[in-house]
This record gives sequence, C-alpha cells and structure tokens, in this order.
Amino acid sequence: MIDRSHGLSVARQAQALGVSRGSVYYLPRPASAADLAIMRRIDELHLEFPFAGSRMLRDLLRQEGIEIGRLHVATLMKKMAIEAIYRRPNTSKPAPGHKIYPYLLRKLAIVRPNQVWATDISYIPMAKGFVYLVAIVDWFSRKVLAWRVSISMEADFCVEALEEALARFGKPEIFNTDQGSQFTSVAFTGVLLREEIAISMDGRGAWRDNVIVERLWRSVKYEEVYLHAYGAVSEARASIGRYLTFYNSRRPHSSLAARTPDQTYFDNLPVAMAA
Repeated sequence: MIDRSHGLSVARQAQALGVSRGSVYYLPRPASAADLAIMRRIDELHLEFPFAGSRMLRDLLRQEGIEIGRLHVATLMKKMAIEAIYRRPNTSKPAPGHKIYPYLLRKLAIVRPNQVWATDISYIPMAKGFVYLVAIVDWFSRKVLAWRVSISMEADFCVEALEEALARFGKPEIFNTDQGSQFTSVAFTGVLLREEIAISMDGRGAWRDNVIVERLWRSVKYEEVYLHAYGAVSEARASIGRYLTFYNSRRPHSSLAARTPDQTYFDNLPVAMAA
C-alpha cells in the first residue's frame, strides 16, 4: 500500500489512497480472526438493534452459539466506535479542551441545500481487518459531499473530509455532529469556527439527532460493505467510492420522491450557485 522507498512522498501516496497522513504512521494492534468475525456480527446486530448495549449484544451472540463475556463485547464495541443508541442523561465529560455545543436542529425546518450538514464515522469490516469511514452529508438532499477512509480514529481524516466539502460546495449554516472526540476536537471545531458555521451536537446517545447519517450507514453496509470482503484498504476505498458515486448520482431515494441526492441538491440551489 504505502511504499516509503517510492519517489512519491508519503503524503502524496496517502492522498492517492484516500487515507489520512496520520494513519500512515499508525500501527494498530491486529485483532484475532475470531474477534474480527465477532466484530462483523456485532456491526450487523448494531444496525438491526441500535439500542442494544454490551449485555444485550452478549446475550444475542450467545443465542447464536458464540460464547463471549460482556466486558469483551464492550471492548470490541469501543474498538468499533459504536455504542447503544438511546436517550439518556448526559453525564459524560468532554475531553480536556473539548467543548460540547447544544443541539440546534430540534423543530428546525430543513428546507434547502447547505442549510445543515452532518457527519459521522462508521466501522467498515474487511476480510482481514477493518477501517473507519467518515462522511459529510447535506441533510436536505442526503448528498454525500466528501468522505475519507482511515485505519485509525485520529481527527485528521475527519478534518480532511470537512475541508474538501467546504472547498467544493461552499459552507452550511449549521454543522451537526455527535459528541465523538474527533468532532469535539479543537482541530475539527476550529475549522467550523473559522468559517463562522454554527455548531450543533447530538444529545448523548440520541440516534434521531443525526438520523440522516444513520440512514446512510444502513445503505452503505447492506448495499455495499456486507456484499464484499475487501482485501486491502485501497480496495475498500475504491469500492466504497464507486458505491457513493452511485448513491449520489443514480440511486433513487423514496424520501426524495424517487429522485437522487444529486438532483435534489443541485436543483434546489440558488441559480448563481447551481451555475
């Protein structure tokens, strides 16, 4: 994948592969084949039962003959960056220097492109490992504006996707995220503050607060990821890229009256911007 002896710089190779520069130097501890199989199944169960915590997932896995303890499930969930999704009191504390912003979308009518953008990170299983996918989505049209694949959970690949979306599509009035450390980081929120974009953050564990991206993940997983066993990060990136192009430009959406995200986004832009 990355060849440090190649004449092309490591940064340019990382850019060509669609991975963040920081992840090139990250050496993750490999998961066992057994753990990878369990993580794949946890990912599927999480999509089906997003409210299931480590105890319920343990019991669901045991029903399928997989003997595993709750703490092991919790460890794998943390590695996958998933948690049970349900409304609960926000008793968590942000990381040092990380500010949590209020949720701004409650009862807000979202009626045009670039009014609200949203983002999230999802676990992507491969044949012998896994990666993380971040996407920047226009809430009104469901259009994926930018995305990145990374082998680590550092904030830089999220910042790179955000910068690309801003460069290509202008800026939204409001940007909504969850309370993940990547999105509360100074590096990420600093870009939004620089562009004078209002920052909105989901309530802790409230899946409906970012439901548009959650729906995207269901489509990506069931229509692309679960149908393939990616052999390398480059293969995952290329295949996911092809799917997201299809998702934006050809896949009809029932919530958009059978139109595509591209049609809905560009047809509703002000004339000057659309041109």
